Amino acid sequence: MVSMSRRLRIESLGYHHVYNRGVAKSAVFIDEIDKAKFIELMASMAREYKFNIHAFCLMDNHYHILVQNTRENLSSGMRQLNAQYASYFNKRHCRVGHLWQDRFKSWYVLDNKHLFALFKYIENNPVKAQITHKIGDYIYCSTYSILKDAVPSFLQNSFVLRDYNTQELIDLLNIPLSDSERLTIDAFHKTKYKHEDGHIALLHKEELSNYFLHVKNKQQRNEAVKKCV
Repeated sequence: MVSMSRRLRIESLGYHHVYNRGVAKSAVFIDEIDKAKFIELMASMAREYKFNIHAFCLMDNHYHILVQNTRENLSSGMRQLNAQYASYFNKRHCRVGHLWQDRFKSWYVLDNKHLFALFKYIENNPVKAQITHKIGDYIYCSTYSILKDAVPSFLQNSFVLRDYNTQELIDLLNIPLSDSERLTIDAFHKTKYKHEDGHIALLHKEELSNYFLHVKNKQQRNEAVKKCV
């Protein structure tokens, strides 16, 4: 039985937004060497578990990955990545104890029509943190290598390479996240799922966008987000 206090872990094939951060919000990447090591381990994990990585962003105390699994092995792959990196990090920085705050968090992308907004949200993290001025300038995000035409093997199947040429991608990424996109992502991260007749279904039937039709300010936005969970 699934504990009611924890979000249902979805292993189904498809797209997943995966996130983890350091214990007590502490740094998990001290320097460029750490970030390069994580990317190396992520590439190895993607090969071993047959994952397609569509986006990633490494911030100082957390990471985001948009991953597509072709087998029901999301938890196994992410556990390996987190454990291997924690072992490396503790050894290199002469520390002991837990590195990660908890088991990784993941959200299953049930509706692919908002996939690009999620991609943009992940890649926008350095801009939001005021590290860079625009998406694509931060070296530890997938858009950096995509726009530099230096795509690593684990990113070669990213849907953005399939669906957009470089100029189209640049034009779309130069458009700031709209209020509608932010509302959609907020709602997505609060969505709960259930198993129904062997499939994954939303706990509610209402289209997410319908909750925000008449939102005019931040307070109304927050109320709409509460209603959709």
